[in-house]
Parts: sequence; C-alpha cells; structure tokens
Amino acid sequence: MLQFEPGRIIKGLGGLYEVRTDSGTSVMCQARGLFRHDNTTVNVGDYVTILVEPDGSASIKSITERKNLLIRPPLANLDVMFVVIAAAFPDPILSVSDKLIAITEHNEIESVIVITKADIKSPDYLAGIYKKAGFKVFIGTEHLQNFIKSYCGDKTAAFAGASGVGKSTLMNKLFPNVNLDTNEMSHKTGRGKHTTRHVQLYPLAELLSDDNLTGYLADTPGFSLLDFTRFNFFFKEDLPFTFREFEPYLTKCKYTKCTHTKEDGCKIIEAVKDGLIPRERHESYVNIYNDIKDKREWNT
Repeated sequence: MLQFEPGRIIKGLGGLYEVRTDSGTSVMCQARGLFRHDNTTVNVGDYVTILVEPDGSASIKSITERKNLLIRPPLANLDVMFVVIAAAFPDPILSVSDKLIAITEHNEIESVIVITKADIKSPDYLAGIYKKAGFKVFIGTEHLQNFIKSYCGDKTAAFAGASGVGKSTLMNKLFPNVNLDTNEMSHKTGRGKHTTRHVQLYPLAELLSDDNLTGYLADTPGFSLLDFTRFNFFFKEDLPFTFREFEPYLTKCKYTKCTHTKEDGCKIIEAVKDGLIPRERHESYVNIYNDIKDKREWNT
C-alpha cells in the first residue's frame, strides 16, 4: 500500500535526500521529476511530503511553502544564523562576514555572532564592533550551549562562516556526538580548508540529549566569497534595512534618495563620525552597495 508521510530534509547528497519523518524515522528519497520540469529546487531544511512505495523505495511528492531560502549556504526555513568569525588566523575580513549577516537579516533570520580563536588574539575589538551594532556576541563556547538550548530549542539554527574560522572545531566542542571532520589552516596559503562539504541538519534532541527539544542545528560549508554581482541576494533598495544599526537614522537624512555612502546631510554618516555606528560596519555597507548599485530586477 502506498504511504504518504510528512517530514523534513536533513541531508542531500548525489541526488538523494535524507528525510526525517514526523514519526522519527529517516528515509532516503529521490526528488520527483516534476520538480526538475518546474525548475523547483529541493533544499536541506525543506518541509516535504514523501511517498513510500510498497517495496520501500521513497520519493519526495511535495514541498511546503518556505519561510525563507538562502542561496549560500543553501538552506531553507532557518530561524537563527550563528555567524562565526575568527579573531585571527585567518585575519577577519569583516566585509565578508557582514555580507553573510546582511543576507540573513534580509531573510528575517536572527544573526548571532560567535568569535573563535580568542586564545590567539584578543576578541575585544571584534566583539565591540558587533555589540555596538546591536548583535548578541559569544566568545568561543562559553555560555553558547546554554543559549542554544534555551533560545533555539524549537528553532532551526545554523553555523556559517568563512573557511578556516573553526566552525567544525567549535561544534565538536559544543556537541561531542557530532564528530565533524576538521582540518588545520594551510600555513602556505593562510586560507582555511573546506572541511564541511555539504549542509546537514542535526536534531537538537540528539545533540543535547534532551527529548524536549524539537529544533535542528546545521553545519554548512565554509566560503571565501559571497558574490553579490553574480547572485541576486537582494537589491540596493533593500540594503540599508539589512544593517540594523542604521534604522534610527534612515528617515532623517537631508536627501530623500540618500545612498548613505557619501552625501552631505546623511545622518548615518554623521552617526559613524560620532561613534554611534561602527566605522567598519559602514565600510562593509559601502562595499556591498558598490557591488549591487547597478543591478536591477529586470536584469535577473
């Protein structure tokens, strides 16, 4: 007898998808050809209905409407993004991390900053920037596991960051049962190695040995570039709203169409000069603006 079951995709690899059903079982599924014909992508994090055949084979029949979908990392229905930044080795490139934060903010995903490698270099400089910008900041694993348990217990969260920042090492310390592969930084290139190869969701109940938790936690591949010129993460009209510390000043500039990059009478630029907005964050804003200023929706 045919059997329909709701579930969630927790892993995808080589055209096969692992679905954790609402009954708690894991089923390997193929995507129906219908999705390919409709140019519908299947992503980790999707809520789906699967069809289980009498012989035990299974396929994804339908995808529930998504709350959000990230292009990179490719992940659907996310609530919280832990943006991992290393204090050193590799030296932090804030424009890259701030691009990831802007993408998550645009998709109404809560951004939380986690600073690693504080034993190599003081994290105070980085922590000060993001605390001033209004983000919750954690140094290493201290207090982080309790936060995940209390705040993310029924949510879907992910760890993401540039290559080599120590995501997998961090998650192994937080959740010894995960046992993710880790690699050392390349001393020749100074760049991280892509240890995590694919996105995977882990049930929090298993990670924290607490059956009351219903959420998931994702590990994602490291990246070296978020290409705003190639991908349409969002457009320039949306950009100011992805920097939360800009909000009090957005309607107060001298010019209605202020770009907040160089204009006289720009209240955001004045706030930067007055130390109310971190200079480094505004530099990231200008960097992204220059990437997308000439893009239009009809060019997509």
